[in-house]
Amino acid sequence: MSELKFPTIEQELNLKKLELAALLEITKAINNNLPEEALYKIYHFTLLAQLNIRRLSLFLIDEQWECKVCFGTEHNFREIELPEAITELREITSLAKLNIDRRWQDFETVIPIMHNNRILAFVMIGNVHAYYTTLGALSFVQTLSNIILVAMENRRLERHRLTQEAMRKEIEIAREVQNMLFPKSLPNNQDVSIHATYIPHSSIGGDYYDFIQIDKDQFLFCVADVSGKGVPASLLMSNFQAGLRTILRQTTNLNTIVTELNDLIYRNAIAEKFITCFLGIYNRQTKELSYVNAGHNASILLYENNTYRLLEEGCTMLGIFDELPFLSVTKVVVPPRSFVLCYTDGLTEVFNKDEDEYGVENTINFLKCCRYVSSRNIHAQLLQEIDAFNSGNTFSDDITLLSCRFK
Repeated sequence: MSELKFPTIEQELNLKKLELAALLEITKAINNNLPEEALYKIYHFTLLAQLNIRRLSLFLIDEQWECKVCFGTEHNFREIELPEAITELREITSLAKLNIDRRWQDFETVIPIMHNNRILAFVMIGNVHAYYTTLGALSFVQTLSNIILVAMENRRLERHRLTQEAMRKEIEIAREVQNMLFPKSLPNNQDVSIHATYIPHSSIGGDYYDFIQIDKDQFLFCVADVSGKGVPASLLMSNFQAGLRTILRQTTNLNTIVTELNDLIYRNAIAEKFITCFLGIYNRQTKELSYVNAGHNASILLYENNTYRLLEEGCTMLGIFDELPFLSVTKVVVPPRSFVLCYTDGLTEVFNKDEDEYGVENTINFLKCCRYVSSRNIHAQLLQEIDAFNSGNTFSDDITLLSCRFK
């Protein structure tokens, strides 16, 4: 039986010098803020040149295990899946003890790299100096690997934090922009009472409503819905509002207004976004409502005797075609004590446990029962109604209600 040879004091001293040099090399690379690929290369050459580790593969976990460094072996471990027997390890282990593919016999030892009780990586080493078969030396390789991988992990977390912070700022700005779009006050006078409710599904929704006093006799009201959510939807809606108010200063012709808005959205929409909307102009003197429904949910005109009319004529949604294929402006007389409800599809496209849709018919029946309740309470009770219909589940879309009670 051959006698186990231990390194002499001089050999140990030289090895410690090499370890120190390796540690300084890695630390210097990290402090120089080099990109990840450069750090992997320095890690590779440091282990090879300073510690004489001639065969190695490093597997790092991101969404899945990926080989980031591989040298000294005839097999390309970048294309080989990490065995489950290795991924379950949490201690330095001899690969000879594992029942795995023979290709992994290129290596002698597997070293798990942990941080905060979470596995970051596995380092496989082979064909090493005899000293690096001792536990103390292997622990140094583990420490060295841990330093560089934790540094890269912290960088990734910092990049993620900065990205999240930038997104949060964007969302804040978009939310402020969206809140600025809504009118600060709505009329409640001898002619009409208007009330609106907006419930965003996420922090930034794609719904919009507006009221614009044109002159002493006419006003415009509007409900719109942008496809999609988030910052792009909010920005497109702000374009829509700015365009609407600019065009309205020049003309009250709904045909022209809608045509110009379509052109604006078509030229400014991003990633195939579009807008559906209901635009109505009411004249106090004639008691007439002129409207265009641009691919939107039909507004409900409920008369005093509980008969109703769906306001659905108009055109297709805005921003799909460079020129609208059809467009009609409809005029309807609105008798006293009539009630108009405009809404977005978040109201009607609510489903119960049997997958039945709440729909327009249930909305109309609700209005018939509650038409003499105040507008504020109608909105509140209608939202309670669909919440109960939905069994208290979170709504899957924004909900906007705008009602006009004509006196």
